[in-house]
Amino acid sequence: MLVWANGKIEHVDALSGVANTPGTTYLIAGSDSRADGTIEDTTTPGARTDTIMLLHVPPSGPAALISLPRDTYVEIPGHDAGKLNASFSLGGAPLLVTTVETLTGIHVDHYAEIGFGGVEQVVDAAGGVNLCLESPPLSFPLNDVNSGLVWDAPGCKDVAGPMALAFARMRYSDPTSDIGRAQRQQQLISAVTGAVAKPSLALQPAKQVRLVSAGLGALFVSNGTNIVDLGRLALAFRSATGPGGITGTPPILSIDYRPGGVGSTVELDPDTSPAFFTAIMTGTLPAGAVGGMPGA
Repeated sequence: MLVWANGKIEHVDALSGVANTPGTTYLIAGSDSRADGTIEDTTTPGARTDTIMLLHVPPSGPAALISLPRDTYVEIPGHDAGKLNASFSLGGAPLLVTTVETLTGIHVDHYAEIGFGGVEQVVDAAGGVNLCLESPPLSFPLNDVNSGLVWDAPGCKDVAGPMALAFARMRYSDPTSDIGRAQRQQQLISAVTGAVAKPSLALQPAKQVRLVSAGLGALFVSNGTNIVDLGRLALAFRSATGPGGITGTPPILSIDYRPGGVGSTVELDPDTSPAFFTAIMTGTLPAGAVGGMPGA
């Protein structure tokens, strides 16, 4: 199974080669390429990345899964400052990696990029997941036209792939916008890792094959990353989203920062963000939810 799965991995040149920092760091990007037909959009060519997560396992201390808002205002090496996801549009995976390293001071060891279609496939291969929406900040009944998410009342429900994808994409009906979406994406990751970590899966080789095929079919990883590294990534996800891990966003000063020329952006707190990323890297930040809206 390992040899077969390892042979299915598709690789991309992504890493910068800068000096290592402590621990192991994975940069995960959700690419919304319209080419596979999962998202019907005739006005947005090529690929964008609406989901950018930094998963870090320090030498000691809690693993951390940090969502970097796509509209974060950053310095983009070799270009004018702009939104974080613009680095992906301008230079693909290599420039996104370099921009994140410049922002955080943390070396990226592995890069993984998954297309929107992969969300549906993995959730369906896992047999669905249980997801929850609450009020506030959301208002119900919820019918988000942009993502297609329909949710009648606060609470939890079992959903299949298409609903899980809408859950991960929805932001326009959420007053917290990308911050709330990041929280839902982390909830989805936790639900998927819980679903595929059930001991009964070991007795279902056919389901294992479907899961591996679904996951790897929409995945690109950095050169040198193999199936063992992806297994470690999954374990790191599980650790970061568990009770002893860290999830959240960096400290945010404003979710409507307008520096000029790029519209509304997310401004990280310049006074506390550097220490935050250092604490993530060294494993000295206490476990729990971190960051979020200004003042959180």
